[in-house]
This record gives sequence, structure tokens and C-alpha cells, in this order.
Amino acid sequence: MDCTDVISITMGRIIFYEDRNFQGRSYECNTDCPDLFSYLSRCTSCRVEAGCFVVYDRPNFMGNQYFLRRGEYSDYVRMGLSDSIRSCRLIPQYRGPFRMRIYERENFGGQMHELSEDCDSIMERYRMSECMSCHVMDGHWLMYEQPHYRGRMYYFRPGEYRSFRDMGMNIRISSIRRIMEYC
Repeated sequence: MDCTDVISITMGRIIFYEDRNFQGRSYECNTDCPDLFSYLSRCTSCRVEAGCFVVYDRPNFMGNQYFLRRGEYSDYVRMGLSDSIRSCRLIPQYRGPFRMRIYERENFGGQMHELSEDCDSIMERYRMSECMSCHVMDGHWLMYEQPHYRGRMYYFRPGEYRSFRDMGMNIRISSIRRIMEYC
């Protein structure tokens, strides 16, 4: 193992394949990639050898998102994912406190609650029927449209998110989970 292998394993490594079952041309990636079609004509399977990634079914980190940890993903369609992955984002390793503020309304309006732990139901825990903006202070988080971490999900890294609607999120956020593992 040389220095580049150590860096790749520490940072993350994912290999995309044009065809199902890891067949066809491949492209190896260890960082964010806004357009996989620059390297492959399509992408229908992958192996995550190190790290965690969010993959998107549209270029430039747009569209439906899927969280992938270390493992083999031989057929996206059979797993319920889109028929092709178009971009990916590496989730950096993080070993610190987790803090996020969620707001009932856009532009940080309405009720506010600060989270440092997972929340399997925003409605049950905080009596918030809507979550329309947030400020991620520390850590990396996944938000889900349904309670108990089900349904469509969205990845949030540190930053201010003033309007989920402006981000193309036309769903209700119902549960939130920290990304704790670094596979």
C-alpha cells in the first residue's frame, strides 16, 4: 500500500460501473464529482470501498439523493434507486459534536429547536408540523420525508439553509439523523 492508497482509504473511495453487477467500463472516485457522464456513458452499479457518499440521479448534486456506505450496490433499480447515478458527494470524516437548529418557517422563522441527537419524529418530539429551514452548525446530517428515517432523504452539511422550497425540496421533513459512521 503506497501513500495514495492510504489517502484514498482515509478520504473515501467509490468505483462506478456502466453496467449492472460491476460490469462494463468503470471510474474510480475519491472526492466530489458533479458529472459522472464526463467519464461514463451511464452508471448502474458501484462499490464503496471506503468512506460514505451521497449519490444523485442528476448532475451537479441535484435530484434524488441516496446515502451509500461501504458495500456493493450491484443494481440500482432493484434497490429502488434511480436507473442511473449522475453525480456524487463524499461525506467527510467528522468526529466532533453535532448541532443543528431547525425552524418551522423559511428564513429561520417560527418555532426553533436545537438538535444534537437523532430525531425519529419531529412532530412527536417538538410538535412541529413543518420544518422549512435550518442552520447546521456542526456535523453532517440526513433529513427524511417520513418519520423513523424513511422515504426520500436529503443531505445537509454545515451551513445555513434559509428555504427548503428554494432548494427544490417540496416535501415535509419528518425525521433527522446524524451521519455518525465513517465506513
